[in-house]
This record gives sequence, C-alpha cells and structure tokens, in this order.
Amino acid sequence: MKKIHTVAVVSVIVTALVSLVGCATVIPESERLATVDSLDLNRYLGSWYEVARYQHRFEKNLVGAKAEYSLRDDGRIQVVNSGLKKDLDGTLTSVKAVAWRPDESEPGRLKVKFFGLFTSDYLVFGLDEQNYQWALVGNDSREFLWFLSRTPTVSDELLASMKNMAQEQGYDLEKLYLVPQKER
Repeated sequence: MKKIHTVAVVSVIVTALVSLVGCATVIPESERLATVDSLDLNRYLGSWYEVARYQHRFEKNLVGAKAEYSLRDDGRIQVVNSGLKKDLDGTLTSVKAVAWRPDESEPGRLKVKFFGLFTSDYLVFGLDEQNYQWALVGNDSREFLWFLSRTPTVSDELLASMKNMAQEQGYDLEKLYLVPQKER
C-alpha cells in the first residue's frame, strides 16, 4: 500500500512539473497577456469558485473546485486549492501553495509556488473592479485559464462576457470546461 501511495505522489509531482514547464517559456512582450491595471490583494482574499477552466491533469477529475486565499504574516498569500474527486459527492482533496506579487508596477501579475518547488504565473486579466465578485486568470502562453466567482454559478450574461474577454486575449474556448459546482 505504501508503494502505491509513493507512486501516486511521484506521479502528481511529475505531472505538475511537466505542466508548469510551459510557464517558464519566455514570451515576447507583444504576446503577453494584458493584465488588470489595479488589483487590491486584500479585496481579492477569500473564497473563489472555479466556474470554468482549461482541463489539465492536475485538475482533470476534480469538480466543485474552489480556491481560498488568505494573508500570511510575511505579506504573501496562502493558497488552498480544493475540489471533489469525480462528482459533487466525491472525496474532498486539497493542495496548498503560496502566492506573491513580484513587481508592484504590474499589479495583475502574480506568482504561485506549489510544493515549495514549482512556480507558475497567476495573471489576473479580467476582474469585477467594483465588487471583486468575479475574475479571469491565465498565463502568457494561454495554456491555463480559470473563470472565478465568489458564488458557485454565474449568470449566462456574465459567463458570455467572461468568454468574450478570454477570446479577446487569445484564448481558444473550444477547450473551456464548465466546472460542476455546489455551495461549500
């Protein structure tokens, strides 16, 4: 049993490493994601539901996905990503990470580190700047995409608007997965 657990952990780490390799690619300035001009991290803290996303191995079997952001004593952000395995009655699983803003002159460009090893971009390119009720997050290579909301679902109008914003930034919506959700 211990051997199976070790293989599973190694598999998750290798998958995360392979998935994040694209994040290290140098993107020409002209192809960088246009991120938000202002991001108040204190207002961004709290719970965010994944309404839609690009599917990746590390989230493929997760539904009801949610992120919790809280401020750490060192000023960085504690990240707890969680989801339910396979269906909305599935087993809850979670992973912790830490996020920070490396350059104050680019408020929408954050970094996230998982397992203390792998760093990835977390680029906020759409945001309800008035109420902080929804956000669009991706990366420069357009390999990662998340539609986030403070509530498990959004209106059809808001979803259409989010899709439009993502397309304007060069995202292919054929790969968009609508995440089954429930309040939790």
